[in-house]
Amino acid sequence: MRTLCASTLIGEFFVIGFAGLVAMKDDTLAMGTVWAVCGTAMVLSVLLCGMIGRPGGVQLGWALQIALVVSGFVVPVMFFLGAVFAGLWWASLHFGRKIDEAKARWAAAEAEAGAP
Repeated sequence: MRTLCASTLIGEFFVIGFAGLVAMKDDTLAMGTVWAVCGTAMVLSVLLCGMIGRPGGVQLGWALQIALVVSGFVVPVMFFLGAVFAGLWWASLHFGRKIDEAKARWAAAEAEAGAP
């Protein structure tokens, strides 16, 4: 699960950076504000890669997904990209857990077969 979730979060890192570049074109937004928000979200996405297995890591990931969708009010294409990444986040969690369960079953079967 960690690998799939981390891959999704690294993809989000780049999307958030590109969204920040698009948001800079808006004359009503201060460049410092744009990069304070985008920079915080980018750092959070990288830090979450290491927090997936810890308590609250998945919930923080969901909070980041919601923030990406809400950022569509500033950069409209983020409504779509946020929804895509929320779907990828769900898929990473869902299928990652299934893969982890299958690996555990295989390891248990292997250990049982190797026992005298």
